[in-house]
Amino acid sequence: QDFKCNSKSIYLRYFCISFHYVWPLPQIVIPSPERYQLKPQSFSFGYRRNLDTKHSCSVLDAAFKRYFSILFPGYTYGDENEVFTLTISLDRHDCQGYPNQDSSERYKLSVFAGQASLNAETVWGSLRGLETFSQLVYQDDFGSYYVNKTEIEDYPQFNYRGILLDTSRHYLPVQAILKTLDAMAYSKFNVFHWHLVDDPSFPYQSQKFPDLSNKGAFHPVTHIYTQSDVRRVISYARMRGIRVLPEFDSPGHTKSWGKGQSELLTPCYRGDTPSGTFGPVNPTLPSTYQFMASLLKEVASVFPDPYIHLGGDEVDFSCWRSNPYIRAFMHKMGFGLDFSKLEAFYIEKIVNITSVLRKTSIVWQDVFDYHERRKFLSVVEVWKQGCYLCEVRRVVKAGLRVILASPWYLDQPGPTHNWARYYNVWPLAFKGTEKQKSLVIGGEVCLWGEYVDATNLSPRLWPRASAAAERLWSNERQTSCVERAFPRLQEFRCKLLRRGIQAEPLYVGHCKHEYQSGIF
Repeated sequence: QDFKCNSKSIYLRYFCISFHYVWPLPQIVIPSPERYQLKPQSFSFGYRRNLDTKHSCSVLDAAFKRYFSILFPGYTYGDENEVFTLTISLDRHDCQGYPNQDSSERYKLSVFAGQASLNAETVWGSLRGLETFSQLVYQDDFGSYYVNKTEIEDYPQFNYRGILLDTSRHYLPVQAILKTLDAMAYSKFNVFHWHLVDDPSFPYQSQKFPDLSNKGAFHPVTHIYTQSDVRRVISYARMRGIRVLPEFDSPGHTKSWGKGQSELLTPCYRGDTPSGTFGPVNPTLPSTYQFMASLLKEVASVFPDPYIHLGGDEVDFSCWRSNPYIRAFMHKMGFGLDFSKLEAFYIEKIVNITSVLRKTSIVWQDVFDYHERRKFLSVVEVWKQGCYLCEVRRVVKAGLRVILASPWYLDQPGPTHNWARYYNVWPLAFKGTEKQKSLVIGGEVCLWGEYVDATNLSPRLWPRASAAAERLWSNERQTSCVERAFPRLQEFRCKLLRRGIQAEPLYVGHCKHEYQSGIF
């Protein structure tokens, strides 16, 4: 796709001379130089038609208090004698459930003299509209608050816009996860992909299998996520319109599992004798699938999202190859020496288990690449470097849905100005039919944990992840120019600082409100 920065877009030129900036850029914006002063003591949120208490929405009630503090730091929400009111209306009263893949996030926001109206199809769309309104409000040099007359119609380009955090390689305190969820909501991300466990540690505290964390976590008390912790994260995410997608990656990346679950991993051999080391999950034993069914049943009951990520990547076949019992099983099954068929055999059984639990499986692209029978797969996450759009095209041609992660790996340090690299990604820039392109449900930023813990989590993510956020939310033809995006991202980074997010600087400059620890 040939996007040129010199395209004469009246829309963009008009928008960019405004006093304020919104990130990610809404689909349709009609701004105006006409502005209205906002006073904290006379501002309120409300429901259309003065809905009584039983029709109010706990998600929105909490959001009103949260966004009042964001709009007017230091003031208390709830003062009387309102002069300016932002009125909310919903097409569907869906405040009791959880966001899902099909949840609408469409909203319409109108700001005019003395009031503003926000209409959304769902409560999740209203949360996105509240975030946009919060970014429209600005202060002059004397500290007075203003908002310009504005009309916005907005909706995301992709329904899946995720952030992956890895809590196995380094343990992330719950508070660090919650702060990341806040920052995700500011950028309109809507999926927290929780890569809970891996080779180094198993911090998830299972009720059915407590030894998994007792023996597999870095520490069985201080470095685990209790059931209460998990519920807290899920609830916190829900109040911000964010899904929590758990990943329990197998059969590889499971060394920590074996510490608390005997006979789960494959014994490796040196010649005819065991070497004392262990490899991937042993796919030949019935006990393996009994254990996985019990664990996944618990996971399905704890995490309300209809999707589970099953992993399936980077399986080292050398241990399987060394084990005579594995080779005998391979011969019996007619797999020959093709160990990818053994992996496929295992994954298919695990997918079937999740299907019985009425969960949809997501797998890494390795499963697609090495599996001849692909019809049982649903969603494939493309992560390998190289021609990732070629891989996307292969997956959608097979009729499967795709999540794109390859171009958005942020775990390695890099200069903040390389945000443009993550901005100039075009997920649909491959040859295919409209039906095939509709199978690309979105993408996600991956922050693996080898070099990331709570000390550098926020600056490593933000504001670079926000570049991907705009690519996944906004119209790509209206956001095709890095030069036009820069001042908006720079201003958004300042908003993040004011909201307590340690976002790295993009270049030389300053923010009116620099970062202060402990804010909010």
